Amino acid sequence: MHYMEPGNEVNWLGQVRKGVAEQCVLALLTSGEKYGVELARELTARGRIIGSEGTLYPLLARLRRNGLVETSWQESNSGPPRRYYHLTSDGEQALASFTKQWRVFRDAVDEILNEGSPE
Repeated sequence: MHYMEPGNEVNWLGQVRKGVAEQCVLALLTSGEKYGVELARELTARGRIIGSEGTLYPLLARLRRNGLVETSWQESNSGPPRRYYHLTSDGEQALASFTKQWRVFRDAVDEILNEGSPE
């Protein structure tokens, strides 16, 4: 059993990041297709949702196997061809469902935390 220790945010924060990383990838793809390195850069720049590119590629493969993203290869001016990822309609539906559930969950957590905060 894991216990929260004062000053030890890594335990719970890592679990939250792991739990929402797939949804964040889907959300980033709503603005258009992206290749893996682009996604990795955005996810690390925005609150370090992922720790490294090494954790992203298994996640992308899982999203592809589950039919939430599709891929295509495109030539690159600065190196080898790149695999681009884009949302499928199932991915859009999964993201919409998550977004609705996330907002309810987030609001509930915020409400509980605010009750415990000194005014």
